[in-house]
Parts: sequence; structure tokens; C-alpha cells
Amino acid sequence: MYETLTFTGGVHKSEEIKELIEDLGGFILQESIQQMELVLNMAVPLDDVDKIQDKSKELLAKLSVAPMAGSEIAIVSPTLARHHLPHAACDISEYLREFGAKDNMIGLARGDGKGTSGITEEEKDLIEEHDAVIFVLGSFEKCIKEKAFLYDDIDIPVIVTGSPYLDADDLPGADAYVGGLGRIPRRLRRGPDIRALDNLVETTEKILNDKKHEMTLDAPLVPSIVVKNAIENQVREIKEVISPTPVTTQLDGVRVKLDYDTYASVVANVVIDGKKLSEISEIKKSKMYDYILVKINSESSLVEDSN
Repeated sequence: MYETLTFTGGVHKSEEIKELIEDLGGFILQESIQQMELVLNMAVPLDDVDKIQDKSKELLAKLSVAPMAGSEIAIVSPTLARHHLPHAACDISEYLREFGAKDNMIGLARGDGKGTSGITEEEKDLIEEHDAVIFVLGSFEKCIKEKAFLYDDIDIPVIVTGSPYLDADDLPGADAYVGGLGRIPRRLRRGPDIRALDNLVETTEKILNDKKHEMTLDAPLVPSIVVKNAIENQVREIKEVISPTPVTTQLDGVRVKLDYDTYASVVANVVIDGKKLSEISEIKKSKMYDYILVKINSESSLVEDSN
């Protein structure tokens, strides 16, 4: 078992923490540098967390648990128009990243108003490539309830946000609802805003933990972080990708930011524990920029194959 952590510290001597993670058999999930500050999302064996803590203290860095690290979340706004973006959705995205989440913002094509809003099958397919989705809606109770059709048949956990305080049971298809986050034409920097964002973080962590617990009943054949590490070590073209997190981990797979038509066969031939990746997972074209989406088969697939 692994613990997901976030290391925040100076770039100076940062190689020491990276080498320690590798020596302990851990993995770096995401790395970002902002001026002279380094942020590392990592997964390390539970028994070795104290060693990471000691090294972080030595480097005068901050170490925190990151329950959302290793997951990919979609943040959906009804449109990309200025009356829906950027404030609430962008601030939600920024805040979740502080807790280890990797999120993608999606604006629907037909969301400007109750009468014309809609969602296409392609948009649903794109959303369902993620581990969970947050729908960032507006300030009116009636409008929020009438837009439940946007997510009532989406197969991943759905969290809805809006300004009024509602019960998730009144929103068909929603697994949770977080109030206090409506259409706000400013940055979310005031006390009530921060409390609402903290509530959203707690809700998202609970949703993801519930999903992780459900997955233990029929776990993936190999952890997604192992697949990520194998692809990074065996597919040399990954080192040429300039997008952040070229191999993005999900709870049950990875997103590889290489063109599917060109590199799908290369990724399929990656070897893990003596088996090709194509033998233990489904490899398909993503709706996002034709990337490669790898979904790891569960343990029950072995039983099905034997039958």
C-alpha cells in the first residue's frame, strides 16, 4: 500500500528527496516548479512515510497528505463564456490542485441558459474518462435543479456546486452537492468562499475514498502508478512531451499524452511483470486531443478469461 503526499520546498537540494523516493520504491506522480519553489506529489510505501518526513524536515520543506493525488478530476462549466468562467471554476481548479488533484476544465458547447443548455454524447464520454466530475453551476435553485439532466446518466461520481444550499437527493444523478459556490464575478478569496472551498475538498476526498474502497473489492491487476513508471521508463518519446504530467495517473489507469494513432502500439508493448500492457488493460483513443487512455483490467477479468 502507498501513501500519497505533497512535498513543498526549495529547488535547492531537491534531488535528495527525489532519490530517496526512488530508493524507497516510491513514485513521483507530478512535479511542478514555480520560480524557486518545488511541489512534488508522490506515492511512497506506508512503512517508509517517516523517512520522507525526516528528509522534508532536513530540507526545511512542508509535507502534507494528499488524498486526491493520483486521481484525475473533470471540472465542468456550462460554457466557456465569461459569465460562467473564469472566476468560480478557475478558483475551484486552483484550490483542488493544492490538495494533490490533477484536474481538467471542460466547457460544454450549449450551456448558456435553461432553454438552450445541453450536453453531447462526446462530452459525456470525455467526462467519463475521469475519476470524478465537479459541475460548477450558478446561483438559482430552480436553474440548478432543471439542469440535472446534464449529469443524471454519467457513470462516474458527480459533485455539483452552486450558490444555494440544497440536498443532493433533490438532484437526480448527483452524488454530492456543495453550496456557497455560485456565479461569483470575483476571485474566491473571502472567508465564506474559503470555507465553501474547504467543504468541496472534504466532499471530493470522501467521494474518491469511497471509490477507492469500492475498487478494493475488485482491484486493478496492477497499481496505476506502476503502469505510469513502466511507460516512462520504456517509451522514450515521453521525455519529449512538453505538456504537464505526460503520463497522468488515474485510480484505474493512466492518460498518456501521445498521439493514439502513432504510439498506441508502442504503449501496448510496454512490459510489466512479464506481461504486455495490452494483455492486462484496455488501450483506447481518448476524447482529449486523441491521447492514449489506458484502463487497467480488474482481478475479476482473470476469472472471466479462464471461463
